[in-house]
Amino acid sequence: MTNRERFHAVMNGDSDVDRSPVLEWAHWWDKTTSLWENEGLPTGLDRQELYDYFELDRNIQFWFANYTKDFPYKSEHSATYITDENDYNNFKKYLYPHNAVASVIDSIEDAIPQHESGQSIVWYTLEGFFWYPRQLFGIEPHLYSFYDYPELYHRICEDMLEWQLRVIEQFSKHIKADFMTFAEDMSYNNGPMVSEDIFEEFIAPYYKRLIPEIKKYGTRVFVDTDGDVTKLIDWLVRAGVEGILPLERQAGVDITKLQNNHPDFIWLGGFDKMCLFKDETAIDAEFERLLPVFRKGKFIPSVDHQTPPGVSLKNYKYYVKKFKEISTQACNDA
Repeated sequence: MTNRERFHAVMNGDSDVDRSPVLEWAHWWDKTTSLWENEGLPTGLDRQELYDYFELDRNIQFWFANYTKDFPYKSEHSATYITDENDYNNFKKYLYPHNAVASVIDSIEDAIPQHESGQSIVWYTLEGFFWYPRQLFGIEPHLYSFYDYPELYHRICEDMLEWQLRVIEQFSKHIKADFMTFAEDMSYNNGPMVSEDIFEEFIAPYYKRLIPEIKKYGTRVFVDTDGDVTKLIDWLVRAGVEGILPLERQAGVDITKLQNNHPDFIWLGGFDKMCLFKDETAIDAEFERLLPVFRKGKFIPSVDHQTPPGVSLKNYKYYVKKFKEISTQACNDA
């Protein structure tokens, strides 16, 4: 089977598959790979070369950000770019680039033969209807914006929705992506950062309009959100979302319970990255914890976010080795 065939088989819950995909959907931290270079990793490897070095399945991601090249980025993480309607009107010249797809056409053309041969999965990321307004308002003002500027919030989402519809149509003329993610990060260790009512009023309507357009190209729809997603799953299902990642263990996510409660949902991630700081026994135990979930299908384990700096190259290589073994075992057991 090809990498793409395996991916779709597992996502469909098919049992007739030789092994599960062995994926790292999140690229490694630069600090992580810099430390690994001191431990023997060849220097200067790009993302695809790193996949080949570790003998992981290839995947190619396109991130369609909502900003023009001259966007006036600020260094602070919680930067505020707009506070009201006038600010947004003045700032729109930096938003919704008309050439979002054209600007990466060379990368798209490079990806086409790998995708068509089944060698590589292709996916893309769009900024979500929680994430993007937060990028504009700033972290704290964003949480007030649902109450202080509800009309502006909806206007921002409408503008982004129209732009994303154009991007999806243009991109899909070249490649029909295997899956996509909405970048959201709307949860933390104690659950969602918004109430169900806020989600239903300000976020779900735009998912419900956009997701059918994504799915008509055969693309699976995931939400990428950190933290405890337990409460969030029901909301996402109603909005048309099919899957979620990264399922952070440190936030208390119980993938076994989630899978039992939502057998038709699809899952990516869930491997506790903190085990990688320990030893082979800890890595083995974590895969054993995930094995029953693995056997049921519609689940691809992966580090529950990026592999952090301080994980040794030796431990990571063992993780990949064990991942390959368990991916075959789970499919044989199914």
